[in-house]
Amino acid sequence: QPQLVEYGGGLVQPGGSLTLSCLASGVAVNLNTMGWYRQTPGKQRELVASMSFSGIRNYPDSLKGRFTISRDNAKKTVYLRMNNLQPEDTAVYYCNAGLGSPHAVWGQGTQVTVSS
Repeated sequence: QPQLVEYGGGLVQPGGSLTLSCLASGVAVNLNTMGWYRQTPGKQRELVASMSFSGIRNYPDSLKGRFTISRDNAKKTVYLRMNNLQPEDTAVYYCNAGLGSPHAVWGQGTQVTVSS
């Protein structure tokens, strides 16, 4: 059974940095488009970073330069490095394999809270 498990969420002060990790089992991170999404209460889940199997990265314009997606194929792990975090980045962050595919796999989510 394919599974994604996120780690690394927590409380961080404004201006701080955080790296989320997503450990994959039953999912090849180098053969799927991997993504990170986030969601706040009452809002739709939004894509914050994606990385194709060929290594092409995409970010929404509003997050370019602050968020970086990467992967370690040997460790079966995808990362999301987030810099200069702001209160509006507070959300539950989800790891995803397959983006909008009907067969997409989702993690359980990890809470990121940016607050002083």
